[in-house]
Amino acid sequence: MAKTGDTFTITLKRPHLEWGSYRHTNSRGIVYGEGYIPIPAPDAYRIGTFNSNGTNGQDILGQNIFRCTSADGHYSGYLKSQGNQDDDRFAKQFAGNDNLKAIGDWYYAVGANIGDQIRVTWITPNDIVIEKI
Repeated sequence: MAKTGDTFTITLKRPHLEWGSYRHTNSRGIVYGEGYIPIPAPDAYRIGTFNSNGTNGQDILGQNIFRCTSADGHYSGYLKSQGNQDDDRFAKQFAGNDNLKAIGDWYYAVGANIGDQIRVTWITPNDIVIEKI
């Protein structure tokens, strides 16, 4: 489980910014505006960011659901850790809980581009702050 002060930083790539439209699958139609924050495997394992496999299918605050604000004030809501690492209990990304456009909207608001860095910091075990640095 995450602790106050845990953090990681990623560099944005095109799929992070265009999740719903830059796809190599036909599993669903194109959806513009979706985005996500990837969680590198070493950070997922170190911090303990689980997906629903790691929580027995439950949404649990501080384990796979997190209150989130952005340092710039453009985002406030809940993020869900989802997707699978090699150990399928651990998440590979953060997305808006029940809103896959939440992070895409934030990326748009802060003018995020490929190559920009995003930092995720836990200010409590249940609360995170995201920021473009």
